[in-house]
Amino acid sequence: MTDTAIGSWTGLDHMLRRAHQQLGAAGFRVAKFIDENRPVVLASSAAALGARIGTSDATVLRTIQTLGFASLADLKNAILNGEPVSTPADDMRRTLIDLDKATGAALDGILRAHADGLNVLRSKKCRAQMAAAVRILNDADRIAVFGIGPSSALASYVSVLLARNGRRSRTISATGSMLADQLLDLGKGDALLILAYGRLYREVKAVFAEATALGLPTVLVTEAEDTPLAKLADVCVAIPRGRPGEIALHGATLVGLEALVLSLAAAKPEAALASLDNLNRLRRATEVQGKNAK
Repeated sequence: MTDTAIGSWTGLDHMLRRAHQQLGAAGFRVAKFIDENRPVVLASSAAALGARIGTSDATVLRTIQTLGFASLADLKNAILNGEPVSTPADDMRRTLIDLDKATGAALDGILRAHADGLNVLRSKKCRAQMAAAVRILNDADRIAVFGIGPSSALASYVSVLLARNGRRSRTISATGSMLADQLLDLGKGDALLILAYGRLYREVKAVFAEATALGLPTVLVTEAEDTPLAKLADVCVAIPRGRPGEIALHGATLVGLEALVLSLAAAKPEAALASLDNLNRLRRATEVQGKNAK
């Protein structure tokens, strides 16, 4: 990577002007798209970018190298380490461009985005990632599910499902210094299921660091598999959150997580059925207590 590429990502405009003659028309179109759609770049492969721009993945990679980056992964790293690339408001603006104000058109757009995510889940690559995740989590005595922000609700839901299906589980969802209290009892026999996206923020860094220190296996559910974040995990399951650069949609992620839990239940069906029978017993006891209390 050149010195210019290593520096502030805000220097891309200068890099584009300098490389214009070297790039040619197709390359400049790729570079312009990269400049104007950085969140999309973060969540896309070279092939996906080429299809979106209307060129080949080879042209995308050549353009990236001409700009001074050794690979698409290096470009993504530069974007993540530079200025913030998007806000929820930015994502919503991009989404609304693709949607009519009419409810029907908006619904169709969201359904198409979810359908795209489900197609990824059906792919051989994602199936292989899910199988690898099940192998790691199946051997754990306890599964700790990490998620903060909007992902904390998903983490809590998955933890409940795991417990219902006979797996010891807990949720890690604190931020700041309170995260230390939740990391305190991690130990031998635990595995971590981590829901995280985008840059390496301090909480996810701390979770991975503690897992490494304790020798605990990690499964990461995220939106792209070739990011610095993804490289920290033993297994990465890449599930898109809607269309890159638009509002985050968790439908496909939820389907993937439920499939992961059911796969773990199928791996140990006796334990899952015993736990669900016990759940029914406890529910009946709760219902009786409720009637007596009236």
